[in-house]
Amino acid sequence: MTIVQSRPQNVGYEAARKAMIDSQLRTSGVNAEFVLRRMSVVPREEYVPEHARGTAYMDRAIRLDNGRFLGAPVVQGMMLQEAAPRPGDKALLVDGGSGYMAELLKPLVGELEVVSAGDATAQSRKAADIDLLIVDGAVEQLPDSLTRRLVEDGRIVTGQVQNGLTRLARGRKVAGQIALLPLAEVGMPILPEFAIPKSWSF
Repeated sequence: MTIVQSRPQNVGYEAARKAMIDSQLRTSGVNAEFVLRRMSVVPREEYVPEHARGTAYMDRAIRLDNGRFLGAPVVQGMMLQEAAPRPGDKALLVDGGSGYMAELLKPLVGELEVVSAGDATAQSRKAADIDLLIVDGAVEQLPDSLTRRLVEDGRIVTGQVQNGLTRLARGRKVAGQIALLPLAEVGMPILPEFAIPKSWSF
């Protein structure tokens, strides 16, 4: 009698994570050791619906049950690399809806605050106390109530929506103003809460 044992599913996911590192991240210029280390150990498949686990490591965004998206691996790797988190940072993450970026970032900073896109656009009287702001998605505008949280010379990494295209951007707060530098045109989930209100014209 021959007993055939099925291959443990987690072995397949480990192989998929390695392939993601080697064929997606490294070939796209995402080579920072801290990024590769975190993305090689965080189980991306646990942050997508069960029916989508087989495609969790493909080079594309994945729709979540809440209507949001988990960004493609390369996009989130690029964001984390550009953010260059430090152990002493107090970081604020606007979560894209999956929780994956928060898990990547958590051990890389001193303190992490995570808010939803809806909460991030709400009025806030909190004073500047954040060294690093990451927005896990593309926005048309950033509300003052959010950018006010950044300390002077604080860093920001976000996606930008310009003329229908999404780009990765990074910047700093200088003299109380945010200056963003577009870096690369990449496909990123758009956060509708940060849309510029449409105006009527006659």
